[in-house]
Amino acid sequence: MAVVLTPLPLSFQRSLYLCPCRTSFQSPSNIPRRFITFAVVKRSPKRLKYSSPRFTKEDGLLYVEVDPWGADSWKLDPIVELLKQGAVGVIPTDTVYAIACDLRNNSAIERLRRIKDIEPSKPLSILCHSFKDIDKYTTGFPRGNGQGLTNIFRAVKHCLPGPYTFILTASKELPKQCIRYGTTASKYASRKNVGVRIPDDPVCQAILEKMEAPLISTSVKSPKENEWMLDPVVIADVYGPEGLDFVVAAGTRVADPSTVVDMTGSLPRIIRQGKGPKQPWMVAEEEEEEDSDVKEDHVVPRVA
Repeated sequence: MAVVLTPLPLSFQRSLYLCPCRTSFQSPSNIPRRFITFAVVKRSPKRLKYSSPRFTKEDGLLYVEVDPWGADSWKLDPIVELLKQGAVGVIPTDTVYAIACDLRNNSAIERLRRIKDIEPSKPLSILCHSFKDIDKYTTGFPRGNGQGLTNIFRAVKHCLPGPYTFILTASKELPKQCIRYGTTASKYASRKNVGVRIPDDPVCQAILEKMEAPLISTSVKSPKENEWMLDPVVIADVYGPEGLDFVVAAGTRVADPSTVVDMTGSLPRIIRQGKGPKQPWMVAEEEEEEDSDVKEDHVVPRVA
């Protein structure tokens, strides 16, 4: 049976290969969805000095096209193996694409920061498969409720999986590399908080389930324009030469990031409104400002 491969529309492409993994075609109708494409890209010389070797064939970028609904999750097996070895790549989420690596691999986290050229003060988020992961790497969500107050844990369970990032206090289990930054003793500071996500995306969930561990991640943005990058082909074109190991392509995303909610204060406070709708138990920044204005109106000025 002849297998026809459609060339990738990548400006940096040199050649195409069938990925050396299991391929079983049962009927001609299955052919368009049952192959993996492999594109070889040239690395940026300025990055070669500072980044560890790639984990993909011929120093190239592994570009894997998958069904957005996860019907061909078997294609993710080589991606998971690369992640376990310390690879850094792009995966889909229920919002925008994310650059991710193994939470437990310190060198991979350093490579992630170099590839995206992230400032030392930029926090990273954790992609979790379940609440079990959240409870392991953070102190978790508040349990129970006082009289007349919302049961936060129960309320959050209605939001996850979903397009939310919740900022929680990190536990001792979270690797220090995830909450520390800086290269010298004077700059080596520590963060006590970390953002956690349980994405409602079949492909992302399949990767996390196969990994049996969370991933550390950051959203993909254009290096210069600071805009969301939504097309996996463009992402591979831009970040491939910078040292990216793979891209899992699951269609074009929409420029709608997750809603970020800070859970470390007295009230759950929205610090970025995104795709996730505001819940009744969440407080928006403008609501806090209104409360502050009301309090100021009732302050009696001091008389000299």
